[in-house]
Amino acid sequence: MKALVQELRPALLATLLLTVLLCGVYPLVVWGIAQTVFPSQANGSLITNATGTVIGSELIGQPFTDARYFHPRPSAAGNGYDGASSGGTNLGPLSQKLIDQVTQRVADYRALNGIPSNVAIPADAVTASASGLDPHISLANARLQAPRVAQARNISTDRVLRFIEGATDGRSLEFLANQG
Repeated sequence: MKALVQELRPALLATLLLTVLLCGVYPLVVWGIAQTVFPSQANGSLITNATGTVIGSELIGQPFTDARYFHPRPSAAGNGYDGASSGGTNLGPLSQKLIDQVTQRVADYRALNGIPSNVAIPADAVTASASGLDPHISLANARLQAPRVAQARNISTDRVLRFIEGATDGRSLEFLANQG
C-alpha cells in the first residue's frame, strides 16, 4: 500500500500543478496580453453607434434586407447570423434541397438587383459560408449590388463604386483571395 501511495503522489501533484498552470495561469496571461496588445479584437471587434450602443461585430454578418445596404451572403446559422448556431448546412452538391435553395436565391438576387439572365451571379451571393456568419462579400457581389444601393440612397453609382474600392480588403499575405 505504501508503494502505491508513493507512486500516486507524484502523479496527483503533477496533475494539480498542470491544472493550475494550464487552466488558470496560462489563460490569464494570454487574456492580459490580448487586452493590452489587441483590446478591440480580444473583445469581439464590436461596432458601436454614435451613442455608444453596441450594434454588432466586424466579425459577424448582419441580416440586412433594406435596399440601402449591401446584402450579405445567405446564412445557415440558426435564425440568420445567430452566433450560437454557427455552422453550415452540410448539404452536398448533389442535394436537391441545396439546388432548389440556390436556384431560388439566384432568381431573387436577379430580381432584387435588376440583373439580366446573361450575367453570372457570384457564388457568395447565393451560398452560405461554412460558419454561416461571414460578414464579407466578394468584390463582384458588391459591384452588382452597387446600382441598387445608389438608387436607394439617391446618389450616383460611381460614388458607391468608389466607396466599394475604398472599403475593399487587400489580399492576405499578398497572394490569398480572389480580387475579382
